[in-house]
Amino acid sequence: MDASAYLSTLVARSKTPGLQYLAVDRERVLFEYDGGWADLRHHIAMTPATTMMAYSMSKTITAAAVLQLVAARRAALDDPIDKYHATPYGPGISVRYLLAHLSGLPNPIPLRWIHAAARHAGFDEHAALEAELRAHPRPASSPGTKYRYSNLGYWLLGSVVEGASGQPFTSYVTERVLAPLGISGADLGYAIPDPLRHAQGYLEKYSFLNLAKPLLIDREFLGDYEGPWLRIEPHYLNGPAFGGLVGTARGFGKLLQDELRPQSALFDRATRNLFYASQRTATGRVVPMTLGWHVGDLGGIPFFYKEGGGGGFHCEMRVYRAAGVATVVMTNATRFDVKGCLNSLDRAFLG
Repeated sequence: MDASAYLSTLVARSKTPGLQYLAVDRERVLFEYDGGWADLRHHIAMTPATTMMAYSMSKTITAAAVLQLVAARRAALDDPIDKYHATPYGPGISVRYLLAHLSGLPNPIPLRWIHAAARHAGFDEHAALEAELRAHPRPASSPGTKYRYSNLGYWLLGSVVEGASGQPFTSYVTERVLAPLGISGADLGYAIPDPLRHAQGYLEKYSFLNLAKPLLIDREFLGDYEGPWLRIEPHYLNGPAFGGLVGTARGFGKLLQDELRPQSALFDRATRNLFYASQRTATGRVVPMTLGWHVGDLGGIPFFYKEGGGGGFHCEMRVYRAAGVATVVMTNATRFDVKGCLNSLDRAFLG
């Protein structure tokens, strides 16, 4: 497959306004593509320096921060979450269960858990989290019994990082996870580094989500139609731990390369192994999760991945550990088929 031609066709057929794709091994960039538009109205091209919202890809970085603190004995996987943040869910919810989505916490649709970029400086994250805990006080299942994805669970892990480190969550991750990998704020961080090179996010005009948007997205975030796309106004997520990273494929590429190297800049060997260890329910049933990654398979080739999606952006990163390759795709389209894109492209780099 001609990867450039394939990706250019996706953009030409309006599958997404713009796109970044990167394939790496532990030392090199194997392939890089940046195409389409970062801003349709102003005809600003997508470039390697264009930042986009990473949404839930942020969770893997949150997990890395937690595991660092566990390795330093400043937190423990069996610690109850109430040691770090009082919740209405009762006992039995451990840090491990939160990391592996085994906590039983509810997962309300988080599309409304955002605030305008213009209000970010004065936003009160603690008050926002407390409001959601009050609004959703009942667990969905007992701790350890079922795999249930929960954004709320990873939001609470931000409190674990803060309580164990004594630092604000974003400061700890920036200093102890991103900086050791040589990742600058221009490529990955919790703030839009430059509005002029931050992509506009878009929602497909002809989609069910567009029809249902009055129920899912506050009107203040809905811009104008630009051809077959509805612009989503710039915003931040209310909880950086569950989805707050902003960045580029190159930024995530540096993280992925570290995950491919024999010795990580972030972890000792035991903690790295823990990062990728399959998790189980309390009764021993294996779930498709590690302590930070989901587990997938591409034609018999196993991989670890994290997808991120929300209003205006969709992305996914993968680590094929046995093949020594990792990939990431980032787009400014809400419903872009990231899995189909990676399934089609990644095979070319796994040999």
